Amino acid sequence: QVQLVESGGGRVQPGGSLRLSCAADVSIFSISDMGWYRQAPGKQRDMVAVLTSGGSTTYADSVKGRFTISRDNAKKTVYLQMNSLKPEDTAVYYCNLRRDYLSLVWDYWGQGTQVTVSS
Repeated sequence: QVQLVESGGGRVQPGGSLRLSCAADVSIFSISDMGWYRQAPGKQRDMVAVLTSGGSTTYADSVKGRFTISRDNAKKTVYLQMNSLKPEDTAVYYCNLRRDYLSLVWDYWGQGTQVTVSS
């Protein structure tokens, strides 16, 4: 069973920073796309940032210039550095691993970590 374990969430004041980590116990980590998604209460889960196995990144418009996604394939870990946090960034943040190969799909989620931005 694949496990993705997030850490690094917490409570921070507006303008502060947090770094989320997601450790993936899976052999296909280096050839998989890794992403961070978030879900605020009463809202759908939205993409925050994705980093492909080839190194391409995609960010939600709302976090561009503030958040940075990165990965360490040797540690099988993906990170999300979050700077200049705003109250609207408050949500549960989920890590995702996805790989598509021919007709096969690997799609795994972590349990989520709460981020609260409040004064």
